[in-house]
Amino acid sequence: MSITVNVNGVEHQLDVDENTPLLWVLRDHLDLNGTKFGCGRGLCGACTVQIDGTPTRSCLTTVAAVSGRHVSTIESLVDQQPDLIEAWVDENVSQCGYCQSGQLMSAAALLATNAAPTDEDINVAMAGNICRCGTYSRIRKAIRRTAEARQ
Repeated sequence: MSITVNVNGVEHQLDVDENTPLLWVLRDHLDLNGTKFGCGRGLCGACTVQIDGTPTRSCLTTVAAVSGRHVSTIESLVDQQPDLIEAWVDENVSQCGYCQSGQLMSAAALLATNAAPTDEDINVAMAGNICRCGTYSRIRKAIRRTAEARQ
């Protein structure tokens, strides 16, 4: 079946089964490998992308569900929110790095809707993203740093 998807501002015509998880379309058909496979059950957040600005688990979302919508992946943040990525690096957030693309996509969505998030706002927005290395305090610090620099 032919499906059109808009990923990072580019429309792609794909010949894939409509029930294919978006995660595999991104990785296997569009060569966007920044989005990671974690648990495959939507529990860890490693596969988080934004659909129309909302953090969404791409392992549970079918490609048919994003037809006519805008999908943003971690690859888009380099141009759209380099300050967030810089804060992530400056605060040494990443250890193993596996969860970071999902963490960054959730953080970017939070900052797009809340210019001055409290620690509670950050905790709620990031609750669905698991970091096995436990860098949650650094994640909060990087988000606060970005928010403060933007004001």
